[in-house]
Amino acid sequence: MYTLRKTLFVASLLTCLGGTAYAQDQAAEGKEAAYTRVVNERASKIVATLGLTDPQVATRVQEKIAQQYRSLNALHEAHKAALTGLTDAAQKETVEKETAQKLTALHAAYLAALAQDIASPQIDLVKNGMTYGVVPITYNGYLAMLPNLTDDQKAQILTYLVEARERAMDEGTSEKKHALFGKYKGRINNYLSAAGIDMKKASKEWEERIADEAKKAKK
Repeated sequence: MYTLRKTLFVASLLTCLGGTAYAQDQAAEGKEAAYTRVVNERASKIVATLGLTDPQVATRVQEKIAQQYRSLNALHEAHKAALTGLTDAAQKETVEKETAQKLTALHAAYLAALAQDIASPQIDLVKNGMTYGVVPITYNGYLAMLPNLTDDQKAQILTYLVEARERAMDEGTSEKKHALFGKYKGRINNYLSAAGIDMKKASKEWEERIADEAKKAKK
């Protein structure tokens, strides 16, 4: 009797454990499916801005964009795992350098893959899509706020923003992407301030112009 009860207990326990493992597998599968859906939707929205007329080209580009999101996510997750438990500064620095090198290689390979199907202006649209359109929005904002900028100043602002975009493309979260742009906006403001532009005054005057235009539009 004891042996029978023990056998039934073990069988029941294994069934429970098996059920738990199955539930965990299902949850993991559901999470992966959700992530795949999200990156595919992101890629699809970006491709929609490119004006591609060949369905096969559009599909290939969408797959490349989606794969880049997945590759970046995997690399950043591996980076986190590699840093977990590390306390030695030299070891942390090694991990950071290795990750940076892998990101650089992935970035170059991605752009080369896109260039097989689309032209440079379209690649810029892909870059903007992956960085929430911050470059054109911010650049146009500076032009509107500071209508008297010189051509050299406009070019420098755009150079800073494009550099930020190249780096932001490789970040793993929207927060980090926006934070990186924030740093470059700081550089731009410092550059303009050094040129004698009162950024606080310019910003206030711009806000007043926007408010006045809004009032006029309501009349």
